[in-house]
Amino acid sequence: MLLRTMAAASPRSPPSTSLTSQQPPSTPSQLPLRTMPGSYGLPLVGPLSDRLDYFWFQGPEKFFRTRAEKYKSTVFRTNIPPTFPFFGDVNPNIVAVLDVKSFSHLFDMDLVDKRDVLIGDFRPSLEFYGGVRVGVYLDTTEPKHAKIKSFAMEILKRSSKVWLQELRSNLNTFWGTIESEITKNGAASYIFPLQRCIFSFLCASLAGVDVSVSPDIAENGWKTLNTWLALQVIPTTKLGIVPQPLEEIFLHTWPYPSLLVAGNYKKLCNFIDENAGDCLRLGQEEFGLTRDETIQNLLFVLGFNAYGGFSVFLPYLIEKITGDDSGLQERIKSEVRKVCGSGSDLNFKTVNEMELVKSVVYETLRFNPPVPLQFARARDDFQISSHDAVFEVKKGELLCGYQPLVMRDANVFDEPEEFKPDRFVGETGSELLDFLYWSNGPQTGTPSASNKQCAAKDMVTLTASLVIADLFLRYDSITGDSGSIKAVVKAK
Repeated sequence: MLLRTMAAASPRSPPSTSLTSQQPPSTPSQLPLRTMPGSYGLPLVGPLSDRLDYFWFQGPEKFFRTRAEKYKSTVFRTNIPPTFPFFGDVNPNIVAVLDVKSFSHLFDMDLVDKRDVLIGDFRPSLEFYGGVRVGVYLDTTEPKHAKIKSFAMEILKRSSKVWLQELRSNLNTFWGTIESEITKNGAASYIFPLQRCIFSFLCASLAGVDVSVSPDIAENGWKTLNTWLALQVIPTTKLGIVPQPLEEIFLHTWPYPSLLVAGNYKKLCNFIDENAGDCLRLGQEEFGLTRDETIQNLLFVLGFNAYGGFSVFLPYLIEKITGDDSGLQERIKSEVRKVCGSGSDLNFKTVNEMELVKSVVYETLRFNPPVPLQFARARDDFQISSHDAVFEVKKGELLCGYQPLVMRDANVFDEPEEFKPDRFVGETGSELLDFLYWSNGPQTGTPSASNKQCAAKDMVTLTASLVIADLFLRYDSITGDSGSIKAVVKAK
């Protein structure tokens, strides 16, 4: 799938080779075929050098930027961690795609294979999922993929009946905790209370289980998911919380065993097995999954996709709003209260009428995509287009898109390095949604059993919009920064 040319493109400046100002030729037919730049370097030495740049000397964003500038291209070959010494079965060679046009190829299922590429060529042990190869690791050509994806979409469909009620109920608890902490300490750290809120809300909505039936799970289930998620992704993630070279030696050198979380993960499995009967029957009777496959896929959707995604995305969203001093809060408050009145009218329909609220959500997804890297493997040889050239990709090559740079493509987004709350407002803003990739596909795409787009794509944006609307029905203003809320003024 190639991106269409924007119908109402503004006049552009002459072409440049920089990542954020490179301009497309007037028509695709004028694109030259170019030898793909970049190098994997010498065996072992090249991947190790790139690994040190990625994690230590440059960091992910600078790693990709400097190579794009060096090669004067947003498409090039390089290496990405994990690499030598204890990842002998992982091939670090990738084709980087850093503009919207080339990035879009990662979601054309005729061109690419999504088998076992969630985290590139590295896949955590299946023991993290009870030995089951869950749906996220299946390609669309594998028969079980359609069953598992359809199961996930049906769960979401059924959850819509309680989604709003459970969300607002758990937000009541969350904001009550925050207010108490502010009163007591003058500020409140919101990350852990928010994660607890998300976990309880998702268990009730997706699995149909009230966590209060198990005090142990209510208290520790979200903590288990934090550990479970971290152990899978740490070998591929720059943390910056441990000084170098300690982070490099101890966190990025080997894969972590599932044994470190196995006992607590088993408690989550038992919790689902004992309490999520309706969901489990659905997976078994309507979609032909075994009970274990149903449990593991339900936990992956709940724990990795939903809980993990919201745990990254919602703090970014809250930070943008609480730290704003441009008058955005007043504008959001005005829109929310105009549409909802006293608050009793807040629902999926009314939140869809809030253009500014939705635009803030979309802009946050553009600016800080919750999943920074997307991968796909070429099914066969094919030609991939950037804005200014065409390159040949070989069968089996792994494509990698770094979304924080892709979503700052100046050929698509004006002033891409600026957070613009109104970016997606109005007709022109709506057209930009064709180019907003954060969910394994464009915002205007439709998840189906035949693609890999996030089944909950629309529920994520609606939920985030509801969180904002709920906030400004409760409070006239809120002040905070990354990780903490310092003051709230209750709605008059």
